[in-house]
Amino acid sequence: MLRHSIRPLLVGLCTLTAASQAATTVALAVPADQHRNTRTTPRALRAQTLSDLTRAMKGEAFAYASYSLFGAEADRQGHPAVGRLFRATARTELNEHLRQAAVLAGTVGTNAANLRQAVNGESYEHQVMYRGFARQARADGDPAAAKLFTELAADEGRHRDAYRTALTVVTTGRGTIPAPPTASPVSVPAGLPKVKAARTRTNLDTAMHGEALAHAKYMLYAARARQTGRPALARLFEGTAGVELREHFAGEAVLAGLVGTTRKNLGKAVAGERGEARTLYPGFANRATAVGSTAVARYFRDTAADEAKHAAAFQQALNQLR
Repeated sequence: MLRHSIRPLLVGLCTLTAASQAATTVALAVPADQHRNTRTTPRALRAQTLSDLTRAMKGEAFAYASYSLFGAEADRQGHPAVGRLFRATARTELNEHLRQAAVLAGTVGTNAANLRQAVNGESYEHQVMYRGFARQARADGDPAAAKLFTELAADEGRHRDAYRTALTVVTTGRGTIPAPPTASPVSVPAGLPKVKAARTRTNLDTAMHGEALAHAKYMLYAARARQTGRPALARLFEGTAGVELREHFAGEAVLAGLVGTTRKNLGKAVAGERGEARTLYPGFANRATAVGSTAVARYFRDTAADEAKHAAAFQQALNQLR
């Protein structure tokens, strides 16, 4: 995956089809027996171990979203094999690495618990994060970013309200689950950053990681809702996940200049995967081992080995690029 920053407190890919989203829902489903096990897991984990798992989930979600965009750009530049490599790696990051971390962290709970987590996250983004980012962007002379952050704050407020309504339905049995929102996909071609302030660039990076993680978590929550006979709730989670990824993440990626040439995208991927294979995940594994979290330590070691293979595959593709 790519190197990433940590989102305080705690995403739209126009190339993804409805069929691929449906496949993601199935792949991200956490088996029922694992749901039972993970409800007690977070209480048994040390705070640092849980923090490391959360950081891993953010990175894996960001890698999925970014690599999907990189794959689309490789296709546009006439490198279909590289596009396939990016998409295959993206699926591994999301459907294997993130999903496994979510199970270990106990990310998915009951429908009511999942909705409360969603309400809390959307409330923070609506009331605090995006409004603060908009003020800072205006002060730093980045009006396009200020406009986008303001629009996203309003979107997150609507998401919060829909989740609040759904929570009332789930907990009381009265009312109707709101209809899911529909994403307006944003195309993300290769390009330079469209903001000038370092603070704005940092805030865009933080926001992209948050939107990518929100997408992944909402797809997990949707799978849980379907498993428990709540198809309308699943559709609400899936629709919101699509907005976070195909609209919010994508809009931020355009301003951040996330996508470059295929050569640059491959170089970025190599550096990120190597850093995680050699430093990040081994460090997480050592910390987990030191406190007796053997299952978590094994996950980090296995993921580090995977990331080393990803780095090698990306390097080979870069060497062969013409």
